[in-house]
Amino acid sequence: MAGSSNRADVNSTFIQPFLSRGLGQGVTASANLEASRDREGRHWVVPLSLSGSKVTKLGSQLVSIAGGVRYYLESPAGGPTWGLRLTFTLLFPR
Repeated sequence: MAGSSNRADVNSTFIQPFLSRGLGQGVTASANLEASRDREGRHWVVPLSLSGSKVTKLGSQLVSIAGGVRYYLESPAGGPTWGLRLTFTLLFPR
């Protein structure tokens, strides 16, 4: 659509189904897929992620702390097989 006509075409699809369950007291458990497909190269990358998070206070600041594991159900040759995710989010509710 734009840019040099010499570069490779990009034609990709991204799908992200997820399920989250609040367990009470600021705790949430989640599972999701972040499936992407390169339709030109015909490669899928499909990681399954399982994570948990907790909303808490550090001093007077409300924060969300999360962590999880990721297993790749599908990836191209030489691609990753697993991963970790850690998240720290400052929250500013109104």
